[in-house]
Amino acid sequence: MENHSSISEFFLQGISGFPEQQQLLYGLFLCMYLVTLTGNVLIILAIGSDPHLHTPMYFFLANLSFADMGLISSTVTKMLFNVQTQHHTISYTGCLIQMYFFLMFGDLDSFFLAVMAYDRYVAICRPLHYSTIMSARFCVLMLALCWVLTNVVALTHTLLMARLSFCVSGEIAHFFCDITPVLKLSCSDTHINELMVFALGGTVLMVPFVSIVISYIHIVFAVLRVRTPGGGTKAFSTCSSHLCVVCVFYGTLFSAYLCPPSVVSVEKDIAAAAVYTVVTPMLNPFIYSLRNKDMKGALKRLLCSRRIFSS
Repeated sequence: MENHSSISEFFLQGISGFPEQQQLLYGLFLCMYLVTLTGNVLIILAIGSDPHLHTPMYFFLANLSFADMGLISSTVTKMLFNVQTQHHTISYTGCLIQMYFFLMFGDLDSFFLAVMAYDRYVAICRPLHYSTIMSARFCVLMLALCWVLTNVVALTHTLLMARLSFCVSGEIAHFFCDITPVLKLSCSDTHINELMVFALGGTVLMVPFVSIVISYIHIVFAVLRVRTPGGGTKAFSTCSSHLCVVCVFYGTLFSAYLCPPSVVSVEKDIAAAAVYTVVTPMLNPFIYSLRNKDMKGALKRLLCSRRIFSS
């Protein structure tokens, strides 16, 4: 490669530019990180240990929890380490690696939510064919497709970033290596990168979102056609947890990446990204465990079995 970076590391601005706030934010984000890991690990263990939850919906929920842990780990761990050591730097290679995993796990979240919406559509709109359509082979195929697509997208952005030269100040106005703040530091032609961000980013964001909207439109019409007293409410209640997660995920994602640049400051961009990469993965386990009777029962049985085993 003829073009290469002329700097060996970048300086991450962090979550706040005020040193007196760093320790407070460090404690806050550390607690949120530990809560996220604990909640998502419990979700995965509960689903794996309870035979009643060995269904397509909970299969993808377990994978969503894994993606949430990867998303928050790819961004927050380096920030926590930098605050603790007071060295707000990241190597050039480390920045590209962080960008790759952030894009991969973030896109996985989006794809998994779309697949889970399709699962609910089949369960409510085509219940007699559910076991045939959502077979184990089909679920594994969808899972593999999600992983392949997200890896291709993340690898494309990372390789395009690796071909750029960075010969100006390496201070990234963010707390992790996001694409847009890093592109602003390049002294190379970034038109191809920006085009791919618009094309791939828009596709990865909008295709799952549109598929979720279409699935729920069909679900709503199917629920409205139910004549059994309370049948519509019972059918739609199975979607409530997923719908809450979708609203939180895409609400924060749109505010972080689809607002016009003229109305978004660096501080607001960092805050929106923090909500998307930290708060959302932390809330997902609570939403699914508090609004889902099956999950609450599985978690109770899991915790009780752990207590008995420790005793």
